[in-house]
Amino acid sequence: MNMGVIIPGFILGFLGWFFLRYVIFGFYTVDQNERAVKTRFGRAVRLGKGTTLDDPIAESLNEKDKERYIYPLVQVIKPGGPYFRWPWEKVHKISVATETINMALDLETPTANHNGTELDAVTKDQLNIGLSGQIRYQPSERNLYAYLFGVKNPVVHVMGYFIAILRQRIASFESQENLLEVEENDVELDAGLMGGVSINDLRKNLNEINTFMEQECASAAARYGVDLDASLITGIDPPQEVESALAAINTAHNEVSSDISLAKAQADQTIVQSKRAVEIETLRAQAEVEPLNSLAEQLALIKKNGPEALQAYLRNVRLSLFTKAENIILEVEK
Repeated sequence: MNMGVIIPGFILGFLGWFFLRYVIFGFYTVDQNERAVKTRFGRAVRLGKGTTLDDPIAESLNEKDKERYIYPLVQVIKPGGPYFRWPWEKVHKISVATETINMALDLETPTANHNGTELDAVTKDQLNIGLSGQIRYQPSERNLYAYLFGVKNPVVHVMGYFIAILRQRIASFESQENLLEVEENDVELDAGLMGGVSINDLRKNLNEINTFMEQECASAAARYGVDLDASLITGIDPPQEVESALAAINTAHNEVSSDISLAKAQADQTIVQSKRAVEIETLRAQAEVEPLNSLAEQLALIKKNGPEALQAYLRNVRLSLFTKAENIILEVEK
């Protein structure tokens, strides 16, 4: 066998394999719902020396967190292609589509939280409740380094962060409506009556709680590279053993509130009627006084023209009265 023929054939085979493996298959594309980050020898391709602290994404972090969560800014490959990568480069693609997850789901322990169906929490009045709902999230395109390389499982971190804030909010929640009502009325009532039942306040203010959670979790993008699109808490339920007691409390609370509202309405009606009565009597008095004021002004003008004019006026008034009288009694001096 001729070695001169074998070696060129081996080289040609290697070159063909290299061309097919790293040239033909070195081209790639990025779908519309994807973003990609390229690494060279294991190091992500970066945008100079910039970090997330130079990006508006860090505005939601406090000063302590800014010292902890510092990630480099990386080049993000947009949808399109074909793109090319060298053999020493690797492309990391991720989907940036918005995903929905049950907020009670524990990705590390699926059997936790009643098999991922209900999240336990404690209210300010020590009532154990169950929460149900969803979280919408997506990877943050402005902090893909944290999502791909900085955090081992960013979704797990975000879920834990979200649940910790939610439980703290549930434990300290107090309806703003009740606080305003106390300030405006300035009436000392029973604290349980005015404050209501905590679970009722939570149910009535679900939108407020969801908005609060979105604001508090805005830093998740800078922390873990995950944007929380929305939190949708849909259910707040007490334990079955206290459901009937809670219903009785709600009934009593509604009855007392109805009685208070009725008493306030009656008091307001009485006040309005009293104001109208005062206005009517005032108008009547003004109607009686007005002719007298006009007569006094008229007599004052007549008096200015001399005593004869006043005597003539009085005589004309007497004659007018005489024409209307049926009988006249005159006093005769003896």
